[in-house]
Amino acid sequence: MRFLHPDGTTVHLGYCSNVHQAEDLEGVIAQLAAYAEPVRERLDVGRLGIGLWLAHPVVSELTADQGALARLKAELRSRGLETVTLNAFPYAGFHREVVKKDVYLPDWTDEARLTYTLDCARILAELLPDDAERGSISTLPLAWRDPWPSASAEAARRALDRLSDGLAGIEDDTGRRIRVAFEPEPGCVVETTAQAVRALGGLDPDRLGVCLDACHLAVQFEHPAAALRRLADAGLPVVKLQASCAVEAEDPADPVARAALRRLAEPRFLHQTRAATSAEVLAADDLPDALDGALPADSGPWRVHFHAPLHAEPEPPLRTTADQLDQVLAGLFDGPSAVTDHIEVETYTWSVLPEPPTDLPGGIAAELAWARDRLTGLGLKEDPS
Repeated sequence: MRFLHPDGTTVHLGYCSNVHQAEDLEGVIAQLAAYAEPVRERLDVGRLGIGLWLAHPVVSELTADQGALARLKAELRSRGLETVTLNAFPYAGFHREVVKKDVYLPDWTDEARLTYTLDCARILAELLPDDAERGSISTLPLAWRDPWPSASAEAARRALDRLSDGLAGIEDDTGRRIRVAFEPEPGCVVETTAQAVRALGGLDPDRLGVCLDACHLAVQFEHPAAALRRLADAGLPVVKLQASCAVEAEDPADPVARAALRRLAEPRFLHQTRAATSAEVLAADDLPDALDGALPADSGPWRVHFHAPLHAEPEPPLRTTADQLDQVLAGLFDGPSAVTDHIEVETYTWSVLPEPPTDLPGGIAAELAWARDRLTGLGLKEDPS
């Protein structure tokens, strides 16, 4: 789906395919038919954006076989789908029974992460629609925070310099600009926009920037307007927005709220949890830890890194941070110019909800309709083509 901002910028909206379990090319192509095309049909649009997650084995196959890449491109086109962004945060195994901190491996000290990301950039340069201005790739915020000695920080910085050079080479070869966006996430080396400014400042702003995940921003209790101003003042571009909502418990001491939170404490994904006091933000690395005493229940509201569907409320008395996402969207688009041009709805947690949906395409379509209504409410015009 495409929208036109009043300043003339084309804003791309799509959903992220990491919600689907597929780690070979056949599986990726099958998910386009089983999910993405039905989502487009539910929305009654001629073109739907899909932010592909291509696991390392898929990337290896597409890199080695130009015919496989041409096949993927043809499948996207024939189903009315377009790709301007890739999610290269998970490397592989994102739908194993237990993922947790493994999602941060390999990190940016490992040559494998650089190779994978540049391979993704080459693939995206081929998949981009002819009239797309540029492509984007989101990636992890360097690494999980511990251990992170100075030698690791130096190795990662060297890798980012090589990444920038590699992206410049791809642009020279293909004429397509691909930007890589580092995604601040609770518990990582870069958790907040302030840390992003410190860790990523001074990098090539034409090719490297930030992926702003609205769920992560809310979990860290960052104020959207202040966060966006901080990034702008530092000259750090918002390459991509991941439109997402966290789960909030206003009173985590309430037994009903704790029971509802307990039903979200599932074993596959990491659900970092934060509590806001008047003086600080307190942290637990996972929701089960918070419920077992790692966070005080009387310290203030809790926010949980559990990507909740944009359009629906969780089990009461829990709620989502959709109001925060509204503020993020306003900060990015309710001004004289668009701050970013790529939006990806990234609710990868449908399968681990207490009651998983029986109609996943319908749920994804409802999320995209929610986002469409917000964008048009901010004055953007939908491109009907």
